[in-house]
Parts: sequence; C-alpha cells; structure tokens
Amino acid sequence: MKLYPIETGNFKLDGGAMFGVVPKTLWSRTNPADNNNLIDIAARSLLVEDGNKLILIDTGIGDKQSDKFFSYYHRWGNHSLETSLKQNGFQKDDITDVFMTHLHFDHCGGSIRWNKDRTGYEPAFKNATFWTNENHWEWATKPNPREKPSFLKENLLPMQESGQLKFIKKGESSFLNESELGFGILFVDGHTDKQMIPHIKYKGKTIVFMADLLPTVGHIPIPYITGYDTRPLLSMNEKELFMNNAIENNYYLFLEHDAHNELCTVKHTDRGPRLDNTHTFSSIFN
Repeated sequence: MKLYPIETGNFKLDGGAMFGVVPKTLWSRTNPADNNNLIDIAARSLLVEDGNKLILIDTGIGDKQSDKFFSYYHRWGNHSLETSLKQNGFQKDDITDVFMTHLHFDHCGGSIRWNKDRTGYEPAFKNATFWTNENHWEWATKPNPREKPSFLKENLLPMQESGQLKFIKKGESSFLNESELGFGILFVDGHTDKQMIPHIKYKGKTIVFMADLLPTVGHIPIPYITGYDTRPLLSMNEKELFMNNAIENNYYLFLEHDAHNELCTVKHTDRGPRLDNTHTFSSIFN
C-alpha cells in the first residue's frame, strides 16, 4: 500500500461559521481571518494505492459550478485535482474507487463534471465505483432545509444514473467497521447523518482521514464545533470519544480542511484534548 495526499484546491469560509459559538478572539489565534472575516480552507483528498485498487477519498469542490457560486468561496492558490494526481504519476481514468466521506459539495463536487458539449453531467472518473452509504444517500437526496444548499443534485444524481454508485454496508460495531475497500470506517452523525471517517493502517501507524469531524487543528478543543454541524451536542460527544481513542492509539490525523497543516497528533491535558504536534505527510510516512 502507498498513500498520497492530493491537493484539490483551496478556498475561504467565514470564520464565525467554521467555529460556531466560539468567540473570534479565541479561534483567530489558530485560524486568522482576513478583513472579510474569511479563513483559509483546504480541500485535501487522500489517494490509496492498494494492489490493483486506486482509491480516492473525497474529491473537493470541482470546477463545474458557476462564477457566482465560486464567488462565495474565494478560491485561491494553484492546486487542482488533476494537477495533483499528475504530480504523483496518475490520471483520473486510473481511479478504481471514489470514497466520499459525505456528500456536501466541498467533499464530492469533483466527482462529477460537465459532459463534452456541456449539455449535462457525467462522472469525472469513468472507471471508478462511487461509494457512499444508503442512509446518507437518503439524507442527501431528500435534504433538510438547513443542509439543502450543501447537497447539490448535479453532484449526486449523475452518480446514480451512471450505474457507478454503490453503498458501503454499516456493520454492527458501534465504533469501527471494516469496509469492502480494506480500511476501517467510523460512522458519525453530528455534522451530517452517517458521515464516514476512514481509518487506514499504513507503515505501522494508523492514519485517520478526519473530514468534518475535525476540520483544522484549531478545532481540536471539544466545544469547538462548526456552525454547519446539524447536531452540535452529538458532534461534541462523538469528537470526545474519538479524541480519547486517537490519543490512546497514537493516531495520525489527516486534515482535509486545514490549509496549512497536513497531519496532527493530539494529547491529553488538564483542559481536555489538545494539539501535540503538526506534521507534513512526507516527514512521517516517506
């Protein structure tokens, strides 16, 4: 097995939305805002090369939305999914599986693209199976009003129409389920229903793809929950349970949305879980 961080592109989000009820005087210490109160956000995917499988975990925002749509998110930097794949010796047609932690547009938008004459949409990975889970698919395709702007039908329905969509089966374990793709999955419901958090054993360590259970290192304190979470009190409970496991098992946390830190570890303190160290991926795994 070999893992590759894939940078799909950076954007910005409102700092208050990303930290909910936490005061700006606290969150701005780790996530400084610009004059418009926007903070730097990444859309960092992870590519898993395992035997004859090439699995991409999340796909970023993509590039098919309108200029008006992208004006809300202030994209910056030079990263793109195709460029990052190419830098690691791959192209989209090589991908055998696309695993989506959840179906908010910033996690799955790159899965679907315009067709050649821009009359409709098609899978961006023509040889891949797209993986979600049945409960989350139902949640996303019949969205509640709060999340409806994040579940875009042009990102979802083409997966089903293509015949390339499959569902991960949730096992009986309340914590970690082994998946068809060869890694463990933690199901969490605070941010959105049945978000999936991959746990991958790699080079004698466990790397956890954090998705929106932990967006950035600034979100490590248990009460630091985003304003986007649908069930914030549940998020706190899930996060506390996870953090205790992460500390006890020396997990390396792969940060999808932290534009400036790829990995971190956490430790116990008298104030609860806190940052231990940040790391580049290459410093730990290469």
